[in-house]
Amino acid sequence: MVTRELVKEEIERLNREELSEVYEFIKQKMVQSKARTKKKSLMASLKSIKINAPEDFAQNCGL
Repeated sequence: MVTRELVKEEIERLNREELSEVYEFIKQKMVQSKARTKKKSLMASLKSIKINAPEDFAQNCGL
């Protein structure tokens, strides 16, 4: 049997309370999975960098 079918069979045997716990577990895992895949892009990371320097810093850099 395929794993999905085995899982379905086991789910059919659960009572309401157990089913609720399984549902919460699955929901929590899905949220964690989405959080890991949602990485910040390089440009977004660079955009968040703040430099504390005078306004003419780039012009006077070579002096």
